[in-house]
Amino acid sequence: MASQIAHIVYAKKYFDSIENGKIIDDFLDEKKIEGNHKINRDEFILGVVFPDIRVIDSKIKRKDTHLKFNCIDLNFSGLTSFEAGWKFHLYCDMRREEILNEYGFYKLQKTTELDGRPAKLLEDELLYDEYDNWEKLSGYFRNPPFVELNNLVDRKTFVLWYAILAKYIEKKVNIKTIRIFLSKSPKLAPDVNEIMVKILELKKNKTVERTLSDVKNKIIR
Repeated sequence: MASQIAHIVYAKKYFDSIENGKIIDDFLDEKKIEGNHKINRDEFILGVVFPDIRVIDSKIKRKDTHLKFNCIDLNFSGLTSFEAGWKFHLYCDMRREEILNEYGFYKLQKTTELDGRPAKLLEDELLYDEYDNWEKLSGYFRNPPFVELNNLVDRKTFVLWYAILAKYIEKKVNIKTIRIFLSKSPKLAPDVNEIMVKILELKKNKTVERTLSDVKNKIIR
């Protein structure tokens, strides 16, 4: 799986590919979207970063947010914009692993330590400049619309998650902003110092950086 900024950049690449005609997709066909409404890109991105909300609430299990859809692909027929983004997140997690395995990424030193978290956060830092409207998105995350989640996540936790993300994405990612982001998560905070050390070690390996930077170009087949 990737971290949050990487997922947002992947979504941008997906939209860009549709607009540029590089891929043919019926995703923007309003007849394919629930309620016959044209897709809302902001709500799609809201869904894109939703599944990892589990890191701030121990009651939410990985299966609750990562096993929602039976078939993980880019068919968003019948889904709301938020659900489509949610499914896209899961697709990208799967596709990213395929790409990294093709590169032999996990054979490189230190890439699997701490569940690969340092590499995921380094990818966020490397990809930040690939998206050009963080201020608008940060503002949107600070006041997220209501989403029906069938009691999976309470509204307070939902709003808190997006507030944390709004702070994380508002400025260019660096070691300081990553540390602050991790400190907000009960699941990740205990390992924050070790994760920081591992990120700095990974940054010394240009093959690691080059590979992580290239995933975005291959995420959509």
